[in-house]
Amino acid sequence: MFLPSNRLYFENAAGRVEEDRRGFVRLTYTQGRRETSAWHGLLQHTKHLLARQGQGVLLVDQRHMQAFSLEEQRWLVEEWLPQAIVEGGYRYGAVVQAHDAFARLAMDTIRLHAKNMQLTYRYFTDELEAVAWLQEQTSTLSLRYN
Repeated sequence: MFLPSNRLYFENAAGRVEEDRRGFVRLTYTQGRRETSAWHGLLQHTKHLLARQGQGVLLVDQRHMQAFSLEEQRWLVEEWLPQAIVEGGYRYGAVVQAHDAFARLAMDTIRLHAKNMQLTYRYFTDELEAVAWLQEQTSTLSLRYN
């Protein structure tokens, strides 16, 4: 059976944003250091695609990601996440965890600070499990709004 490929929406040195053929947005981080402007651009395009798709469902592939700096953690929790929830309709996130232990620790800090936001997210070590969970969320959304 032929499955169409994902549709590239945006790409730069920090990563890529795609419309996944299964109905969610996919954010994939690249390996190595991030420049702030490239990273902000990547996440702003992610927010825009979330808004365009209208489901608010995101897979974040952090497997090759370097740990977030303290400033990146602050910006993510205080600025981007609230904007993504309000402007992008971000509701469900599946995070495929980084191989790097320091990157996972930085995400634990973000998780702690973001726990009171209107966002449901889960962390996975396996991409297939993350995708299956996201598909459950999109089918629940479809049932709720049809």
